[in-house]
Amino acid sequence: MTTRAPAPARSVFPALGTTATLLVTDPRALPDAEAVLRAELTAVDVTCSRFRPDSELSRVNLTAGAPTTVGERFAGALQDALRAARLTDGAVDPTVGNALIDLGYDRTFASVRPDDARPVPVPRAAPGWRRIVFDPRTRVLRLPPRTRLDLGATAKARTADRAARLAAMATGCGVLVGLGGDLAAAGPAPRGGWRVALADDHARPATGPGPAVAVTAGGLATSGVRVRTWRRAGRTLHHIVDPATGEPAPPVWRTVTVAAATCLDANAVSTAAVVLGDRAVGLLRSTALPARLVRPDGGVVRLGGWPPDSDAPAPGGSR
Repeated sequence: MTTRAPAPARSVFPALGTTATLLVTDPRALPDAEAVLRAELTAVDVTCSRFRPDSELSRVNLTAGAPTTVGERFAGALQDALRAARLTDGAVDPTVGNALIDLGYDRTFASVRPDDARPVPVPRAAPGWRRIVFDPRTRVLRLPPRTRLDLGATAKARTADRAARLAAMATGCGVLVGLGGDLAAAGPAPRGGWRVALADDHARPATGPGPAVAVTAGGLATSGVRVRTWRRAGRTLHHIVDPATGEPAPPVWRTVTVAAATCLDANAVSTAAVVLGDRAVGLLRSTALPARLVRPDGGVVRLGGWPPDSDAPAPGGSR
């Protein structure tokens, strides 16, 4: 007699201005896994939110130019952001906070004015991550004067990694955590892996057959320029900023999806690829990470052994 493993259980709820998706291979483990995920989401919001005046990030930004001691969780998030900057040679840079504010992304995205008539301020390059002085031993941080950090992308990917790992440890089953375009898997995956559909917008995945991949462990991240957009002074702007210019990255790629050992690394490289535009192919080849890049006209470039698009529906997590 052959027994079939139970179908994965799922929980979906809003978090961090996006959608949190949790899947577990053992339905009985869903409440415990969800408790872990919600605790991690609460902690990262209190620590790293750019939109909460009571967050540690807001306090740190107010002390720019002077030394300040940060907590352990903030220190970990900062070190991960600096790792992303090193990995991408500064294409992903946590010092772009002022540039995002100047562009109009100065509040939660749901509250951003969809069409703002005010002129866009003259763009300025980010101060640069190399000017951050941080001692991991004492946790003393000094930002360049008038610098605002933005840890949004890397902190979200870090949270996906942590939540998946901690939930798998707590439950002993396979766990998949998706936070918007960031996805992390831990524990024993279901047979055939987690089937993940690829789409421009994680909140509006294709309902029929379309490109999909199987994920068994590690991270997958999709960055793109089609979803978080708004208009200002007649220009369409988006949230991925080139630190070298302070401007939104040119739309060379509609989306970039990267697989890596961690969601943090996948997120860093996918975001950097959007920033680098045509130079992204060189970065991706140097990392040897599997990647799928989609041009605005729908043309697809696959690198690092990314498989051909399958046309099978994907019943698992969606992007």
